[in-house]
Amino acid sequence: MNIKRLSIFLLVALLALTACQTTGGKADATSSAQIHSDADAALQRLYASTPAARSLASRAKGILVFPGVAKAGFIVGAQYGKGALIKNGRPVGYYNIVAGSYGLQAGVQSFDYAMFFMTNSALDYLDSSAGFEVGVGPSVVVVDAGVAKSLTTTTAKEDVYAFIFGQKGLMAGLGLQGSKITRINP
Repeated sequence: MNIKRLSIFLLVALLALTACQTTGGKADATSSAQIHSDADAALQRLYASTPAARSLASRAKGILVFPGVAKAGFIVGAQYGKGALIKNGRPVGYYNIVAGSYGLQAGVQSFDYAMFFMTNSALDYLDSSAGFEVGVGPSVVVVDAGVAKSLTTTTAKEDVYAFIFGQKGLMAGLGLQGSKITRINP
């Protein structure tokens, strides 16, 4: 099997698994509770490992948490996950994140992803857009270990801060990626 066929096969397989997770029906009735439970657990893990996240949470207008985002790729890649938007400690909406990528890449990985919306305008953009596209709209700062050490409530001036944490598996490569976040009704 050549590389192009294998890439297409992996992408189709991941998208098929994604479609299985988003079908309606009675089994989905409990999924909102499960999404919230998983999102809350992921957020607690983030707070335990990154104190700056907890300090941002006290000022955030909302926190969008995607626990267990799955990513796979070989030349062509895709990722998918479901998450909860949390305001004042309660879920107020559910979302999915879908991304596609192309480039020199190979592997399978899962990770948790949290976006701290610091302004009402950024949160309004999430609610009013037909799909929040990372890189379009409010500015998003990805927080790594170095930024987290110097981030305080005084220095936090951007619209959205994103944390990627809890990585499992192996994914390596260089490529172009686009992500879209859309509201769902599980």
